[in-house]
Amino acid sequence: KFKLPCIITRGNNVYGPHQFPEKLIPKFTNQILRGRCVTLHGDGSNTRNFLYVEDVARAFEVILHKATPGQILNIGGDNEMSNLVVAKKLIEILGFKDKESELITFVPDRKFNDLRYTINSGKLHELGWREEMDWDEGLKTTVEWYKKHTSRFGNIEDALVAHPRIGVSPGQGVTNTDLGVTNTEI
Repeated sequence: KFKLPCIITRGNNVYGPHQFPEKLIPKFTNQILRGRCVTLHGDGSNTRNFLYVEDVARAFEVILHKATPGQILNIGGDNEMSNLVVAKKLIEILGFKDKESELITFVPDRKFNDLRYTINSGKLHELGWREEMDWDEGLKTTVEWYKKHTSRFGNIEDALVAHPRIGVSPGQGVTNTDLGVTNTEI
């Protein structure tokens, strides 16, 4: 109707330096660096497809120059793995493989947590984009960044709990009455 030159993109789990520590990879990295167990939701079998941040930036560059307005493009990689596999890899990278069983703890899963989500990036590949960062190398680069720069986020303790709610103290939930809403209004 308005003839705006829009392109819609949908992406998978992006990882890399500078990501806020409530997300899986920086969260687990920071938990391990602080001598804590990683907090895996459920049994850790939920899978995610991870894509390095610089590959995502390259995808946007390709889309900007080669996509057609009105297109919908998925941005995804080839690194689908369970959260348990990711946790074990981070423990290994950080040099604690001998303590792996001690550093993994399972917590109740989030309600309505997806077991798996992945996307087909075929249209983006047709435009010439390819994932360039190797999973192992990207993960090592990310871990090294967090080892050096985690302090720039300030106090991240609330982000490192099993089910973070930024702005809410650990163990304190927000109830409907806290929001001034009654059940009849929901």
